[in-house]
Amino acid sequence: MLFFSYFKELVGREVTVELKNDLAIRGTLHSVDQYLNIKLENTRVVDQDKYPHMMSVRNCFIRGSVVRYVQLPPEGVDVELLHDATRREARGG
Repeated sequence: MLFFSYFKELVGREVTVELKNDLAIRGTLHSVDQYLNIKLENTRVVDQDKYPHMMSVRNCFIRGSVVRYVQLPPEGVDVELLHDATRREARGG
């Protein structure tokens, strides 16, 4: 639940989602659920030469199980908050 809570805080910010098939999509995070399924708006493909058929896609839903990485904006990372939450989760509370 730690990451779900964290991603909910990033709604409205731009993120890059890299999928297991090497496709990387950048867009505005619209929503995320407990399975880390992600809905992006105003999307664009990072490598447009490799995936020209994806240039017309503007909104997409990404199943959480196909996500390899989510790149967050640097200003969106509160390291202290993540450290505290990780310690609490490790203690079981």
